[in-house]
Amino acid sequence: MSAAPGYADNPDSKAKHLARLKRIEGQIRGIGRMVEEEKYCIDVLTQISAATAALHSLSVSLLTEHMNECVVSAARESEEAGQEKVAEASAAIARLIKS
Repeated sequence: MSAAPGYADNPDSKAKHLARLKRIEGQIRGIGRMVEEEKYCIDVLTQISAATAALHSLSVSLLTEHMNECVVSAARESEEAGQEKVAEASAAIARLIKS
């Protein structure tokens, strides 16, 4: 069972994440328009790279928040709970590195 995310208790953080996601969504729509308009391949790839970087940046932000909130809170609860959250974060990092 998953606990509530760290940003759930911080309306400013949640709003910031949602705003970033809306910008990324706009970037993706823009890439679709570029393909529809048959823009130059390298220009499309440049925009894909920018969208990918934006997603990676958001991922790092969420991971940092997870470590500062969820991992620290679990470690205060018990050593076992803390180790479980660290393992969870490590697995998330491994998935991000693969992408």
